[in-house]
Amino acid sequence: MDVIAVPDEAARLLADAGAPPRLVAHGDLVHGAAVALLAWLADRHPGLPVDAGAVRFGAAVHDIGKTEHPGELTGPGRLHEAAGERLLLSRGVPARLAGFCATHGDWSAEGRTLEDLLVSLSDKIWKGARVEGLELLVTRRLAEAAELPAWEVFASLDDVLRELADGADARLAHQARHAVAPPGTGG
Repeated sequence: MDVIAVPDEAARLLADAGAPPRLVAHGDLVHGAAVALLAWLADRHPGLPVDAGAVRFGAAVHDIGKTEHPGELTGPGRLHEAAGERLLLSRGVPARLAGFCATHGDWSAEGRTLEDLLVSLSDKIWKGARVEGLELLVTRRLAEAAELPAWEVFASLDDVLRELADGADARLAHQARHAVAPPGTGG
């Protein structure tokens, strides 16, 4: 999976928030997974209404709240989710886009859009993580929208997810090479 430039607005927001290099690298990698999933969707389900721009933006900035909770860059935690949503809303980002910060870790909640699920899936698959419940939820949504049997959709989704999971070790190593502290802070 290649690193593809994140949307300009996402890059600006990350820079303005003082995102450390590791967080920027993470956003790049998740964004790359999202772009690949969107390409697969466009190929396999060309008529499916999905806001690709929103997915790309959400994938790039979903963890921006970690600028306020830097311990979550290297350890577990969910404080960054609400913090990220608040940060983006305070900077004029529409609620439907800022919401990716809050929804990416809570993908099983009621009312999640396909776009929410694609950001969550991208955040898992870039590192080779396969989450059965998430994948089945995406499969059901796509099968319903395309009026196809779920097994058929899953077979194709499984293929693309396997391809995306390949090389996860290299991507994890790439992310780990980036500093956890913002530039100029000595960390």
